[in-house]
Amino acid sequence: MSLRIVLIGQAAFAEKVLEGLVARGDDVAAVYCPPDGARPDPAKAAAEAAGIPCHQPPSYKPDAVRAEIAALSPDLIVLAFVTKIIPAAVIEVPRLGSICFHPSLLPRYRGGSAINWQLIRGESVAGATVFWTDPGIDTGPILLQREVPIDENHSAGSLYYKAIFPVGVDLMVESVRMIADGTAPRQVQDEAAATYDPLCRDEHAAIDWSRPVREVHNLIRGCDPQPGAFTGAGSARLRLYDSRIVEGAGAPGTVLALDDTGLTIATASGAVRLGKARVDGTKEKKAAAAAATDVGLAVGSQLLSG
Repeated sequence: MSLRIVLIGQAAFAEKVLEGLVARGDDVAAVYCPPDGARPDPAKAAAEAAGIPCHQPPSYKPDAVRAEIAALSPDLIVLAFVTKIIPAAVIEVPRLGSICFHPSLLPRYRGGSAINWQLIRGESVAGATVFWTDPGIDTGPILLQREVPIDENHSAGSLYYKAIFPVGVDLMVESVRMIADGTAPRQVQDEAAATYDPLCRDEHAAIDWSRPVREVHNLIRGCDPQPGAFTGAGSARLRLYDSRIVEGAGAPGTVLALDDTGLTIATASGAVRLGKARVDGTKEKKAAAAAATDVGLAVGSQLLSG
């Protein structure tokens, strides 16, 4: 059985979910994605290629947007990577409700930076969840979940794109199949086990070199690529990426090596080697050694925490 669907989402994730729904034979009545930026959103391009109408409202709060979606008479709304608030008035339009993807094993790690915080806190297992939306933030009943192992060198970017992304796409399409078949569960989340974290921003991304090496490594990879964990480097601020734990010892924050293999910095226990870095005020990442040289660092230089 196919369903009439409105898909709201963005980027490559929404693109692949759309392709999966079309391949399944669902009737995707419309795609909603963000207004155009520097380049068209992949979800928009996929919708246009499939001959599906695409709408790009700057907000979903106006009554006119709700009326437009209601006029499409969807059986189901599929939220595939949504960063805007979708009001309850919209998610309650379809006769079968709305479902949403979240990159953690709910009810743990609710919030918009779930991947970042799972790495920062040193988790060894992440996950993907499809849940039935309700007025709360990531609080609705769970439909499907799957664990995803975390590699010790995953960054937030690589964990998402290489591990969680493909699992999430599969779960979204499988969830629609189960809803169409009438077999989709609604497992109420255990509020006693629930956690919520804020968006990961600069206030969370300052490196303290006096911390143990694994804590420093987890912070750097959890903030990679955004917002970018940072350290003081003289009068400049250096953002660090592509972290690896390596052998090395010295006063915390000391530059131990600066060569073609990267930038090696001592922590309270061991050292990390960074492959890439960016000087605040510039747009492009560089080889870490080159960026360090740009701000006057050399072997023996002392970096400042935060």
